[in-house]
Amino acid sequence: MQRRRTVKVPASSANLGPGFDVLAAAVGLHMELEVVETGRFAVVTDLPIALDRRNLCVRAFERLHPADDFEFRITSGIPLSGGLGTSAAAIVAGLVAADHLFELDADLLTLATELEGHPDNVAAALHGGIAICADGTATRLDAPTGLETVIVVPDEAVRTKEARAALPPEVPMGEAVFNAAHVALLVLGLTTGDYDLIGRGLHDRLHQDRRAHLFPRSMDLVRRARELGAIGATISGAGPTVLFWAPYEGTPSLMESLRREADGWAQVHRAPLETMGAHVIAVE
Repeated sequence: MQRRRTVKVPASSANLGPGFDVLAAAVGLHMELEVVETGRFAVVTDLPIALDRRNLCVRAFERLHPADDFEFRITSGIPLSGGLGTSAAAIVAGLVAADHLFELDADLLTLATELEGHPDNVAAALHGGIAICADGTATRLDAPTGLETVIVVPDEAVRTKEARAALPPEVPMGEAVFNAAHVALLVLGLTTGDYDLIGRGLHDRLHQDRRAHLFPRSMDLVRRARELGAIGATISGAGPTVLFWAPYEGTPSLMESLRREADGWAQVHRAPLETMGAHVIAVE
């Protein structure tokens, strides 16, 4: 009998406003990885990704067990570029599949962080909700009931290498203090359901403006988020995708405004915050 596992993993939006490399949210777009013990190695997918052992799902799987006898079948509704955690989802999917198949009880967050290079996206993908990363661990926070997100995904991607190069090696004290204070406001707002605090807490002085030249239209939307009907907006990860935050009753009008703004250069998706992290949906 063939052993088989199917793992479902959410997208993730990291660097939430002031929360550079420490805050991320799971978003309701998903990748699915089916791993089947066929007696031979193969990667099967329609996605334009590696079909050999360079594949991130396979690389992650092989941190826990050789992939020689397994076929990896990958489907995804997560845009491959744009800052929605595609690499984190792939890494988490491979690790969860191997861990579940062989009942290893591995430290998946540590392994995923080593492969990804930073913890925020992988933590949200693993645990769902909003992840707060510190001291090598992740604390999960549930978003307030009724808080929704809408994403604008530009057609033109930005290379992560360029986005990282736009940041300084050191952050001025004033900017660090500003972001620390606004992370506190954001977490307090999320904990208490205070939308005003959430909106105030989304402001950033560390990474978004320094990268604005790479995605000027995205940053224009961030700056006009309230005018467009949102509580606020943040660049998702390294960009250029924008994550808009809104109460559920305001989401339809926000989407209508964003579709007008994005016409001809970006796609608009209703992608609610995802409460469920990576999980196995089929076992044989």
